Amino acid sequence: MAVAAAIAAAGCGGAGTGGLSTGGDAAKGKALFKEKCASCHTLKAADATGAIGPDLDGAFGPDRAQGIEDSSIQQVVAGQIRIPISTTSTGAPGMPADLVTGDDVDSVAAFVAKCAGNPDEACAGSGGGAATSGKDIFTSTCGGCHTLSDAGTAGTTGPNLDDSKPPKALVVDRVTNGKANMQPFKGTLSDEQIQAVADYVSSVAGT
Repeated sequence: MAVAAAIAAAGCGGAGTGGLSTGGDAAKGKALFKEKCASCHTLKAADATGAIGPDLDGAFGPDRAQGIEDSSIQQVVAGQIRIPISTTSTGAPGMPADLVTGDDVDSVAAFVAKCAGNPDEACAGSGGGAATSGKDIFTSTCGGCHTLSDAGTAGTTGPNLDDSKPPKALVVDRVTNGKANMQPFKGTLSDEQIQAVADYVSSVAGT
């Protein structure tokens, strides 16, 4: 099991992971996850469909079904946030350091531990359907990797869009087809969503 292996590697009491993760505000963690993590990870409870990093429902659901407790999952998640794998064997973008720090680590870890792979109603997504606002799509899909002041995002994996000021046609192409470490979102986002996020980025970048 993924969790059991990670716990064994980390050692008892959170050794090697920056200390034991306890407490944490899961509601705050959900908001932080949506802002900082949703563009890279899938997690139904956060309406997140990112595909750069692991699908957290798929990663932790089987372990939850085997009886692994939330507290153990929280240690694993907190450790991965504190000491991220920044260079991957596949060449895909790694997880940036210091996405969240301090008590925010515990809050994000508590939320993921509570809801990843959890079918309970308390961990259901919003059910509001896919985002249609260009800003909302950007924040939930792109903000973890890109800096864009208007969206309040500060991702460093991809280009700083305020600096590059990409035209709409370039945004459409990159979001649709990807390039280098950026995944293609064709099939994940609708044509209308791609147009909406391209309109948004090209109109606000650098403002």
